[in-house]
Amino acid sequence: MNPTLDLMHRHRSVRSYLDQPIAPALLDAILDAAWKGPTSINGQQVSLVVVEDAGRRQKIAQIAGGQPWIAQAPVFVTVVADFHKTRLGVEKAGHEQVIHDSVEGFAVAAVDAGIALGNLMTAARSAGLGVVPIGGIRRDPQAMVELLGLPELTFPLVGVAMGHIRDDGAIKPRLPRESFVHRERYDAAALPAHIADYDRALAEHWRRIGRPDGLVWSANTAQYYQRVYFPDTAPTARRQGFGFDK
Repeated sequence: MNPTLDLMHRHRSVRSYLDQPIAPALLDAILDAAWKGPTSINGQQVSLVVVEDAGRRQKIAQIAGGQPWIAQAPVFVTVVADFHKTRLGVEKAGHEQVIHDSVEGFAVAAVDAGIALGNLMTAARSAGLGVVPIGGIRRDPQAMVELLGLPELTFPLVGVAMGHIRDDGAIKPRLPRESFVHRERYDAAALPAHIADYDRALAEHWRRIGRPDGLVWSANTAQYYQRVYFPDTAPTARRQGFGFDK
């Protein structure tokens, strides 16, 4: 086990930060880890917006549904789907961009944003910082568009809070590995047993760390996935110039 693998195997979300800034050189190195990551067709259809201002972080915490650790952490990075940038390149080459009017375009941007997010988190954690990814900015994406001054054909997909750790998070158990790693063919038949095992394991985890409010995986997933829990994602994306009809 090398140090990088060990670090990644011990991932946990941190929601308690010291009032201590991240050194500028270190922050730049973390951001560069995302900048240097791969993107589909080298399109580089992802941009980052870095927020350190305390007032703006407080607004993001409110937009995300009242998550105080966003305001507490000294840095919040929003990972943005950016087909505004690519359209300029396509037009410079004498063509019209259409990829932003397709599900494929949004999928490509989401995949590349995920790669950037993973690089940001791994880089920050390798420097001893804590991180927590934040999908809650899609609760009110229009407010994020306005706060960050995002132009047409961009969309705030996800963010990450990072900073020096005050209280570390606990490592949460996962679904059995066999439900995640499938060999040669997807094994659907074994999933019900894996889910039942995981519900028991997660209930024990919540008991062990003193979280009587913690739900088992099936119940927690159901409370979100029985509805479209961020219904403003599609309308805001369409206002930003994205279409989903191709």
